[in-house]
Amino acid sequence: MHHAKTISVVITTYNRPDALAAVVEGLFEQDDKGFEIIIADDGSTANTRDCIAALAARSTVPLKHVWQPDDGFRAAMARNRGTLAANGDYIVFLDGDCVPQRDFIARHRALMQPGFLVSGSRILLSQALTARVLAEHIDLGSLSLADKLRYRFKGDLNKVLQLLVRWPDAGRVRRRFSWRRIKSCNLGVWRADLELVNGFDESFTGWGHEDSDLVVRLFHAGVLRKDGAFATEVFHLWHREAQRDQESSNRRVVLERAANKTTQAVKGLKEHEHEFAGASGTVDYRPRL
Repeated sequence: MHHAKTISVVITTYNRPDALAAVVEGLFEQDDKGFEIIIADDGSTANTRDCIAALAARSTVPLKHVWQPDDGFRAAMARNRGTLAANGDYIVFLDGDCVPQRDFIARHRALMQPGFLVSGSRILLSQALTARVLAEHIDLGSLSLADKLRYRFKGDLNKVLQLLVRWPDAGRVRRRFSWRRIKSCNLGVWRADLELVNGFDESFTGWGHEDSDLVVRLFHAGVLRKDGAFATEVFHLWHREAQRDQESSNRRVVLERAANKTTQAVKGLKEHEHEFAGASGTVDYRPRL
């Protein structure tokens, strides 16, 4: 089985530097160091830029900051531009409020397989525990068994079994398209497959279902899906729900594309390739040796 030598972790962020710092700190502690970090910034202000510079000064893996102007919710564009800035042939998309466990990279590497994507899994944190984690800099990757059970009992974690059990790469393949557990906050895709379908579709308006759209187009292009539960769990920090005014119309587009077997994004990777000939909007930090 072919494995990517370098994995590119593309982290989307917008004006939440404390959460972003917790995510990047979690990546610094990974067992598997064969990865790079691309921070795909959807228009954050100087506080985030300064946070990234401070993190980069301590990073032992390559780290890049890709910024675009703030013009509303444009996570699809940020992910596309992050992909184009990446050097790896396997991309793991991670949101800037999803803190990885120590074996996050190792588990994605174990599950990656040509012809498949991996839809990762998450554990939701309560508002109270999120506030403590960020204020007290609690290392979620080092929680003891007692801590995990206590937080679950108090309702600070929405589930715990997935943190205690690791399931092997068996019985994970979904041979039919399903809406269940499609989350671009934790998603592993071969770069060649992203290029095949022109990446995320930036023609979607507002929040909602651009991740489902990517997965359904990849499915029509012959890319099947593996379920990353009981292997790839991240700690999803609490946040207020985004405005979902366009959710129903976006879902309708995905349903139409599912019926029409659409594979190509209307506006995607190809529309940004010229920018990255000169690394537009990208700050490339060298890892600390």
